[in-house]
Amino acid sequence: MTELNRAPAGAAEKGIISAHQVSDLEAYLADRGISFGPVAPNAADWDDAALDALAAEDSEQPRFIRGFHDILITIGVVVVLIGLWGLGGSFATLPVIVVLAEILVRRQRLALPSVMLTLALVHWVAMATYEALSEQQDNWHPLTYALVYLAAFPVPLALFYWRYRVPLALAGLVLSFASIAMMSAIFVLDKFLGINVASDDYIALFPLILLVGALGTFAVAMRYDVSDPRRLTSRSDTAFWLHLAAAPALLYSMMGLVFTTNGAGTWWNGQADFGQAVAAVLIVALFMLVGLVIDRRAFVTSGLLSLGGAVWTMLSKSGRRWTATSSSPSRWSALRCCSSAFSGSGCGAW
Repeated sequence: MTELNRAPAGAAEKGIISAHQVSDLEAYLADRGISFGPVAPNAADWDDAALDALAAEDSEQPRFIRGFHDILITIGVVVVLIGLWGLGGSFATLPVIVVLAEILVRRQRLALPSVMLTLALVHWVAMATYEALSEQQDNWHPLTYALVYLAAFPVPLALFYWRYRVPLALAGLVLSFASIAMMSAIFVLDKFLGINVASDDYIALFPLILLVGALGTFAVAMRYDVSDPRRLTSRSDTAFWLHLAAAPALLYSMMGLVFTTNGAGTWWNGQADFGQAVAAVLIVALFMLVGLVIDRRAFVTSGLLSLGGAVWTMLSKSGRRWTATSSSPSRWSALRCCSSAFSGSGCGAW
């Protein structure tokens, strides 16, 4: 029993599990009549590495990197899959993905390889579906083709999550449903109402549809966050991936609604005006505030590029105004006259 007492404390010191999980394990064993004993040391007795691990657990930190061992295995997985794809194509790669998932994910529960294998599955579905539908691409309407293409993702992701319980697979499943819902809305508008969201007359419809889909994804992410406020289970990791996708979608859909008023002009090519740049800064500030409130960095980092572009536009527009103002002959003459008076030479010296 002594080794059993020491094992959870050592795992907590290495950052593998948190102190909260140690206490939960104590309660679990105590309920079943197993004398577990005091295993979690006081915070004052822990070294710096243990304290850093606890601090990391208190903030947003998805559990997909647990050591250099995971990184090396992931590199090997990537090399193997790329080589197999080059030799045998998509049909030779899928069985290897399944075998590696059985070994690395289901048996060994390695976090980073599970993320990479999920991405490999998504890539396989994307490429295999493209190959299967390539002959129909010219015969179908583009919206019909896109809708059928997106419909290929939910079933493989659902099966992968059902078998291996990878949070990224569940997040991908939610995102696939959101993408299908948005594409279905565009399809219905075009097929039954004759509204083309790509036309200039309805240019604000696409960012509006994207905003609704992003809000739905954000609501699901918050549902997972609320169900795990201490962020101790895989639901927190699922929420992390959903926030990572919802944040830029929300941001740029709102940006699209702002910048479509000037013919879809954007601040990065200099077509936006000063007021739109200010609106972009306010939107980014709102996103950063939301990120601080819900403690999700995705809402902070997703707006950094937009913030930089908006500030650059504001400075460039302000610089042009200052240049135009300072080049006025009357004000320039007045400025020279005041300088001459201050130096004692008078305005006539000019």
